[in-house]
Amino acid sequence: MTLPKTLCLWLGLVAAACGAEYAVHGTTDKAVAIYPPGQPITFTLRVLDGEKPVEGMTLRWIRTGDDGKTEKGEGVAGPDGLTITTAMDCPGFVRLLAHAFGPDGKNLQGFAGGWAADKTGNVFFDGGACVEPEKLQAGPEPADFDAFWDAMRAQVAAAPLTVERKPAEGASPGVFAVTLTCPGPRPVTGYLSIPPGAAPKSLPAIVSFHGYGVGKHGPPTWTNPSAIVFDINAHGMELGREDGYYEQLKKDLSGYAFKNDENADREKAYFHGMALRVLRALHYVKTLPEWNGKELQSNGGSQGGLQGLWGAGLDKDVTSAAIWSPWCCDLGGLHQGRLKGWRPDHTPALDYYDPVFHAKRIKGKVHLIALLGDYTCPPSGVWVVYNNIPGSSKSMEVKQGCTHGFEMKNPARFTVTPSGITTP
Repeated sequence: MTLPKTLCLWLGLVAAACGAEYAVHGTTDKAVAIYPPGQPITFTLRVLDGEKPVEGMTLRWIRTGDDGKTEKGEGVAGPDGLTITTAMDCPGFVRLLAHAFGPDGKNLQGFAGGWAADKTGNVFFDGGACVEPEKLQAGPEPADFDAFWDAMRAQVAAAPLTVERKPAEGASPGVFAVTLTCPGPRPVTGYLSIPPGAAPKSLPAIVSFHGYGVGKHGPPTWTNPSAIVFDINAHGMELGREDGYYEQLKKDLSGYAFKNDENADREKAYFHGMALRVLRALHYVKTLPEWNGKELQSNGGSQGGLQGLWGAGLDKDVTSAAIWSPWCCDLGGLHQGRLKGWRPDHTPALDYYDPVFHAKRIKGKVHLIALLGDYTCPPSGVWVVYNNIPGSSKSMEVKQGCTHGFEMKNPARFTVTPSGITTP
C-alpha cells in the first residue's frame, strides 16, 4: 500500500521531532561495482531511520567522475528508495554524492563520522563505481627514480645512528620512547614496544606510520604481545613535551606538504625528510636483537599508508604491508582527467614520492583498502597502486559508501586479487 503524500510528510515531521537517527544507504545494481564502458550504472539510495526505510524524504545528488562530466538532480525517496542511473565511457571512477532533506527542507541529521569529537551532522551518501579499473595507469615515472633513491638509502646507511631509548612514562612494561638521529631536518621519534622477556630472534617486527596532521604523540594504550611494534610520528617531534610545544609545532607546520615552492624541488619537499625517517625507522628495527630477521611489516593508513608504501618499496627486507586508503597516489592522474582529491598539486618533483612508482619495487605481500567515496585519497590512485604491485601476493578490499572519515553501515564490499574478485 502506498501512503498518501501528505501522510508521508506528516510521518517524516513526527520522526524528526522524536529524534530519529537518520542515514542514507547506497548500493549499485551489481554486487561488484565494476562496469564495462557505456553500460548503465544504477545506484539505489535509501533513507533510513535506524534500520527502517523512510519515505517522503528528498535526496539531492551530484555525479562527477574521471570522465570530466557532472550531473545533478533530486528526487523523493519512495519505499524502495531513489534510483539514479549514469554511465561512463572510459576507464576510471564515477562518484555520487547525495544529501537527504526532510519535508521542512532541512538536512536530516544522524551519524556523519569525521575526525572531530562530535560525529553527528548532515547525513549523506558518498560512493561510486568504476569502469575497467584494471586499465588505469600512471604517467611516466622519473628517469632517475632508482638512482635518486639509491642515493637516499646510501645517505641514511652512512649517517651514524645514535639511539636514545628510555621507558615511556606512564606506559606498560616493554614500551619505550625512542629518538633516532637521521639525515634531514628532524630525527625519528616514536614509541617502541617489545614484549617483556622476548628471546633473541623470536619476534616479527611492525613499523607503523601516522596520518596527516600535527598533534601530541603519546605512548600506546595497547601493545602487541607477539610482535615488536615501532610506531613513529611523521614529523620527528619531541616526545613527552608540554602542550604548548605541540601547539607551536602545529602552527609552524601549518599546510605542510602543500607548499608548491617546496614541492618544486625533490629535496626541499616536506616529503623528503619524512621518507628519510621511514628508511631510518625500518633500519633501526632490523638492528633489534629480538627481531627474527624474517618478518617485517610496513603499515599505515592515509598519510601513514603513503609512508607504509614507501617503506615497502624502498626496503627489500619488508615482507608485508597493510595499507588503508593511502594518500597522494597518482598525483599526476589529474592530467588524465581523474578527480584530484584533497592533496598537493602535482609537480615533477613529487613523482619521486608517488606510491604508484614505489609500488613497482615492492617485493612483499600487500593488502590495500580502497574506499569508493574517499576523495581525500581517491580510489583511482589506490587502484593504480594495486595495478603496479608486481606478482600475485597482493589483495585489495573495496568498500562502498565509505569516505576518509566515515563508514556507511553495512557497506557492500568486494576483494580483488590476481586470481579473481570475491564478495563476502
